[in-house]
Amino acid sequence: MADHTLAIVKPDAVATGKTGEILRRYEAAGFRIRALKMVQLSKGDAERFYAVHRERPFFGSLTDFMSSGPCVPVCLEGDDIVPRLRELMGATDPAKAAEGTIRKDLAESIERNAVHGSDSNENAAIELAFFFSGLETVQ
Repeated sequence: MADHTLAIVKPDAVATGKTGEILRRYEAAGFRIRALKMVQLSKGDAERFYAVHRERPFFGSLTDFMSSGPCVPVCLEGDDIVPRLRELMGATDPAKAAEGTIRKDLAESIERNAVHGSDSNENAAIELAFFFSGLETVQ
């Protein structure tokens, strides 16, 4: 049975017209898109979504950034999806990301790094529920 995870095309990538290329890379990697929408997070929405990072020094700038413009949450399906997506995304800091990864090729900086991906199957379930209802996800 295939796994599901959340990916987000972040506001920087949406603003610079990279959404289509990122979605193309997801599909080229063999992931199936099961839900997709564009949303504008409020500061409060971003704070709730990233609550796990509340005590980190970057929390304020992260939530400001994530509420600065529209983003595109995506439900992806595939075998071993979480580690495979994280490999495709590359390191959080694009300067340290491997060649050919989304962040190496399309991200601007460690804070404006183009994409988000769930870090575990457990967090994927929580994060997917934040953005999508059962009716919005195609099986």
